[in-house]
Amino acid sequence: MNFSIITASFPIDDETYKEIKLLCDEAFVIDQFNYCPVLNLTESQKVDARGFFVLAYDDEHDQLVGVANAMDQMGLNTYEWSILVAPMYREIGIDEALLKVVGDGLHHRGAEGELALVIETDTSRRKFVEKYGYSYSFSEATFEARSEATALCDRIFIRPYIEIADEDNMIEILGEAFGDLREESVELISYNTSTEGRIMWVAILDDEIAGTVTSVKEGDIQWVTALAVHPDYQGQGVATALLNWVKDFALRSGEKIVMLEVEVDNERALAVYEKAGFIKSMQVDYFVYTGE
Repeated sequence: MNFSIITASFPIDDETYKEIKLLCDEAFVIDQFNYCPVLNLTESQKVDARGFFVLAYDDEHDQLVGVANAMDQMGLNTYEWSILVAPMYREIGIDEALLKVVGDGLHHRGAEGELALVIETDTSRRKFVEKYGYSYSFSEATFEARSEATALCDRIFIRPYIEIADEDNMIEILGEAFGDLREESVELISYNTSTEGRIMWVAILDDEIAGTVTSVKEGDIQWVTALAVHPDYQGQGVATALLNWVKDFALRSGEKIVMLEVEVDNERALAVYEKAGFIKSMQVDYFVYTGE
């Protein structure tokens, strides 16, 4: 068999998207893993996405049989990468070839860090990344809930962010929640209020700004991100109200599913999400290169 390997920078074209989606669908039948989120397939078509795919083709059958994704999610020149090889083409070294080209691509782009992503139950891929010097670092779980109509309690009102009225309070709330410096909070607010598909919401409790969440539309899904409640108002249902608001907003916007990601050791956040009706659908383990 003859194979060719090419690199496609983001944003990818529709034909490449369809090829990768078909490979993901075929692998799902065997593995029962949804590889699309791990490969950042939806994000790879956005004009502002930073990253690339490495594509392995069986030339004889003109078929995509392997793909690696590397993406700079936060714009910090730190890339997250993952690999998928078609079930019938495993054990012949395609993943090693893909990893080599990923490494060359990261070097060419001057990457300052990298993380390998592995689905929790994919034991073979875990062994692969450990074989090549990557060690476990942390895990993130994906939770999802159905969109649905919800009602807020009388004490809580939710509206879009207003810069003049809300900026100082949001900076304080985000700093308390995430430990960010003022400049980092300002940058996050700017990103969440100026990027297409993102809406930053503000929760008002008894006429005081108490919390925030950002909804992110990606295809037929609304994602939840940057959920934060001021310490003075925690335990009063603000976080649950914000999550329910996004579910209601998703329903009104035509999306059926609301999703979010959270580190698995954040027990407090997990309890809030589960209380709001979110159920764990997948876990991704992150591995950092140590060379050991």
